[in-house]
Amino acid sequence: MSARQFYHYAFYDWTREMPRARRMVTMTGVFLQGYAFWALLTRSLIWPIIWPSRPLLYVVAWVIYMIGHRLVNTMLTAEFLRKTELESDQIAAQRIQRTLQPDSLDQRPGYQMEAYYRPFRAVGGDYFDVIDVAENQTLFALADVSGKGTPAALLASNIQALVRSMSSTEADVLALASRINRHLSRYTPRDRFATAVFILLNRDSGEIAYVNAGHNPPLLCGSGSTRSLDATGVPLGLFAAATYEKRVATIAPGDTLLIYTDGLTDSVPGDSPQTRLQAAMTGDPDRSLANLKTLIDPKLNEDDITIVLAKRAVSTQSHAAFGPI
Repeated sequence: MSARQFYHYAFYDWTREMPRARRMVTMTGVFLQGYAFWALLTRSLIWPIIWPSRPLLYVVAWVIYMIGHRLVNTMLTAEFLRKTELESDQIAAQRIQRTLQPDSLDQRPGYQMEAYYRPFRAVGGDYFDVIDVAENQTLFALADVSGKGTPAALLASNIQALVRSMSSTEADVLALASRINRHLSRYTPRDRFATAVFILLNRDSGEIAYVNAGHNPPLLCGSGSTRSLDATGVPLGLFAAATYEKRVATIAPGDTLLIYTDGLTDSVPGDSPQTRLQAAMTGDPDRSLANLKTLIDPKLNEDDITIVLAKRAVSTQSHAAFGPI
């Protein structure tokens, strides 16, 4: 334990996290314990009105102290049980959320796909998915919900359900973004929103159609250059009447598509994190994800981190390294 942590734990008022009524009872118990010590020091119970004999003073002071001790102990035990239940709920929520996020990505012919997800707390507000919506089309969906913890995780799960249900009926990223935005604007609190990016890849031609709803721009790297897939609209859930623009690009043979959340760039030290991201993806494509993970500074990490990579094979001969033809 560091000196800073010791100071924080020693002087932090943990009763602040209790419900108000329970906190008042706890403070009453602390007051009674303090009053018992004061009575012994001043040798009086209500100075200077009552001056009992010493044996009676000791007995009454001890009784007052034990009453305060029992009050404090009971409230702390109740708070411990409450925190234990909350922790159990968080563990259950974490397990459920992990079933909603793919642990590993299936490889598609001619492409190598990887993903990395690390929530800042037990559960996180990042969501990503890779879904085959047609014989030769793959949808990449990634969202970053405002806030952290369970509230953000619930909204992320809602977005996941919307993407899964809507993508099964249509593979249009523009319609997908617009419909999810209207749903979130209507059924979520006003202070909750999500940045998101939806990318539809034609695996045969490498053409992608994308909508970026206020999210960190994905990077398309290859051939010595990098292209940013900039925002084409505002975050989801802010305005029901918001409009979005669909744009197109192409993943050429040898190119790599990087989709990520701001937890990654915020954890990269230096003034130009995107430049360091680009440098990490050059060279051996099999090392791209490992190189990106080495950029993360734990001291700067205060948010969920999600990374999705899609790398297109250089040629037909290299398909064997990226998956079956």
